[in-house]
Amino acid sequence: MARNKDLYYIAHKYLGVMREMEDRISDRDKPMDWERLHMSGTARIGYILAEKRGENPVMAACACMLHDYGRVVTGRHKGHAEAGYEPVKEFLRDLDVFTNSEIEKIALCVKDHSNKAEIGDPLVEIVKDADLLDFHQYGFQCEREEQQKRLDKLLEKGEISTK
Repeated sequence: MARNKDLYYIAHKYLGVMREMEDRISDRDKPMDWERLHMSGTARIGYILAEKRGENPVMAACACMLHDYGRVVTGRHKGHAEAGYEPVKEFLRDLDVFTNSEIEKIALCVKDHSNKAEIGDPLVEIVKDADLLDFHQYGFQCEREEQQKRLDKLLEKGEISTK
């Protein structure tokens, strides 16, 4: 089972992937600086949400940190959730931090995080919520109605104060 100290190691390795992809793909839908900032913000929010919801905070932080892996490795937003599924499993296996079952759970979070209207596994829900809350804290507007509905419910519930 991964521990808190593993989060730094995972982030360090992921930042290495980001540097490599930044050199390889210059025409990106989102700037790599955003990916780095979003990676950190969603990981922290996911950790807090997991603690509040009684879920494993290290698994949640890692799933949140890696949720846009597909966009990082392809440079494209469209289809990035599904595109990250296999590559993130390979990345996690190489780290030798998680069990195969944990790797699959994190990879499913990567794959399913964009479907904000569907309710799924508690870990996936944390990733979806952290994603929206991180966007919200920087003043970005939701692009789709289901994103706005989910964000409104989160803010209404007061899970994380935005004031």
